[in-house]
Amino acid sequence: MTLRLIEMVVPVQDGEVILALLKDHKVLEHRQIRLSDGDVLVRILLDAVQSEAVLDLLGARYAGIAGNRVVILAVEATLPRDEPEPVKASEQAKPEEKLHERISREELYEDIKDAARCTRVYLAMVVLSTIVAAVGLYYSSVAIIVGAMVIAPLLGPNVALSLGTTLGDLSLLHRAISTMLVGIATTMVLSVIIGVVLQVDPASPELVSRNGVGLGDIVVALASGCAGALAFTTGVSTTLIGVMVAVALLPPLVAFGLFLGGGHPALAMGALSLFLVNLISVNLAGVTTFLLQGIHPANLWEKDQAKKATHIALKLWVTLLAALIGLILLFQKS
Repeated sequence: MTLRLIEMVVPVQDGEVILALLKDHKVLEHRQIRLSDGDVLVRILLDAVQSEAVLDLLGARYAGIAGNRVVILAVEATLPRDEPEPVKASEQAKPEEKLHERISREELYEDIKDAARCTRVYLAMVVLSTIVAAVGLYYSSVAIIVGAMVIAPLLGPNVALSLGTTLGDLSLLHRAISTMLVGIATTMVLSVIIGVVLQVDPASPELVSRNGVGLGDIVVALASGCAGALAFTTGVSTTLIGVMVAVALLPPLVAFGLFLGGGHPALAMGALSLFLVNLISVNLAGVTTFLLQGIHPANLWEKDQAKKATHIALKLWVTLLAALIGLILLFQKS
């Protein structure tokens, strides 16, 4: 069982209020420790799945008060061990509740916000992964291309874009889009330069496989977007999932630059169309997964605004995807 420890300091008279707030929630342990200044340190140990509901209650009552801060800590283990209680038939979780077995919205937001930062390390990893991917495509080496996917930092900005769309969070959207555009521009420019320097063979198998869009490419991109969102919401390691997302995005973008730098604009447009379709598919799948996981803003007004923004974004992603696929099919016939 994944546990979380919630801590906050409140005035002593609010101790009974917190007890009342927690009465309808399954809390493994709740303690209130009197501090020397007269305030009370509240410590709540509970299952990670239950943390979002408790955090919403505490945030609604205390977040707007100056000096109050709720801290969420991940718990590695406890002694004695917390053994799961047998579940009665009447208490079986509903299917929709099982689907929402995830970390809290606040934890998810902080994880993804950090992963979407445009830092020197991010830029360095983009440059290194682009160089390695270009070498792999040039020599048609699957092993080298996979190595490039391991170090490509593309998961964070894309998942941040999906979460920002789901929550209607403009600051997160701005950060995600800025970081993503910097990464895309860096990869494009660097791969074009490499394409000019090297004599690119347009018949190379790894390049040929990325100068057009197939149904399998769209399926892979959709699966990558779902996997990326699930990896963050469940709190598991995102390293291998990041490889899957990078497979859908980095090689087509590098292939575009190599084709363009090598003097093959028609093939470059095919690789660019594959990248755009994959980019839209990854984010469409990510938004859909977050919605199915029950991710939404805390208060009602923000929830309504986010719902409208998400519907608009979903329609836009679907329209762009359909338009791109239609144009690709039209060009293939002509």
